[in-house]
Amino acid sequence: MNSPSLPQPRRFMPAGPLRGRIRVPGDKSISHRAIMLGALAVGETRVTGLLEGEDVMATAAALGALGATIYKERADDPWSIHGVGVGALLQPESALEMGNSGTSTRLLMGLIASHAITAAFTGDASLSKRPMGRVIEPLSRIGAQFTPSPGGTLPLMMTGAPVPVPIEYRLPVPSAQVKSAILLAGLNTAGITTVIEPVPTRDHTERMLRGFGARVEVEESGGTRTIRIHGEADLRPQAIIVPGDPSSAAFFIVAATLVEGSDLVIENVGLNPTRAGLIEVLRQMGADITAIEPREVGGEPVADLHVRHSVLRGIEVDPALAPSMIDEFPILFVAAALAQGRTTTSGLEELRVKESDRLAAMATALAAVGARVEETADGLAIDGSGGAPLRGTTDGRIETHLDHRIAMSMAVAGLASVDGVEVDDVRPIGTSFPAFEALLEQARA
Repeated sequence: MNSPSLPQPRRFMPAGPLRGRIRVPGDKSISHRAIMLGALAVGETRVTGLLEGEDVMATAAALGALGATIYKERADDPWSIHGVGVGALLQPESALEMGNSGTSTRLLMGLIASHAITAAFTGDASLSKRPMGRVIEPLSRIGAQFTPSPGGTLPLMMTGAPVPVPIEYRLPVPSAQVKSAILLAGLNTAGITTVIEPVPTRDHTERMLRGFGARVEVEESGGTRTIRIHGEADLRPQAIIVPGDPSSAAFFIVAATLVEGSDLVIENVGLNPTRAGLIEVLRQMGADITAIEPREVGGEPVADLHVRHSVLRGIEVDPALAPSMIDEFPILFVAAALAQGRTTTSGLEELRVKESDRLAAMATALAAVGARVEETADGLAIDGSGGAPLRGTTDGRIETHLDHRIAMSMAVAGLASVDGVEVDDVRPIGTSFPAFEALLEQARA
């Protein structure tokens, strides 16, 4: 039996087309926010379809330490969240362990910033390298105080503002996490807290805040979004249905597109316009992706996606689409490696400060399996194989850098290779998609 503390390598082999119907787990971004806002609503919030990956469970454990009661009685039951109310978070007795979750860390820093409590944040080796300065800066303006490690990283100690001050903040770079942290701080801040987005990012926080009863106003002008939240808010408990995570569906969308003979339906995928950039880009490249029965679930657009194998062609990806698919670029790079012609990407500096430097990690990984890749300061240029399988790994393992999306992307590359692709560690996959390997086997059965 593998020790949970030791790397768990695995080789992903080509094994025929993906067929049938599958359903990916609940959206990670929505799951995080459902727990957080449920913990600030007085009464019981029930959440169906919550993603039970390690990242979301880190959020649940932290909110439990801050006073909320979060549980489910049986495996198939919805999660139950009994909140404490805005302004009533409790002093945690020990450090909040965030594991690998940057979303948990940055959004919880926002929640605590306007509460007069002190909290320490710790994380794993990967998270402890990720910069927190972009959140510390605006939250300090609100009145919170921070003592981070050198470089603005975890471990970090923070004390929320006894009397938080509403701010107007223009995001210097697109970031849904920074935006959300400021809006969450604004919940317990008297007056109006304003965030200005020159480039729109995923809007799950704004949608869910409204659903819980917060007063949120959004104005759009010339591509710029201005979001205002009125504090001090009283949140009402909700019944939430979490749609399938488009970032998780992305691996199966690309796999079915690349593997000859595939004909796969992925059910209940969230298609929020601020998250659907990958589907748009793949369609531009020639992918056969059809949305079936578009509908709305819990205030979010949803559809079943029917994906058939198709031959892709390289394109120049519009950098304006980056915020709507920032987490999907690793798997797009795999698709580009098998397309006809060159695919170029730019404006992706954000990928260098994710769980790993995803530009460098994917450039190295794809080159190791025979792809032709050129790394630039803010993107990759990939000359595709024209549909010919990648070589695979025969003399080493792909280094995933404890990054779940690198591991899953290169697993998909293995399906479209000659010799299979061996990744050095599949444990990080559990942070966002614990059922990934089981669903992969189901789709290939």
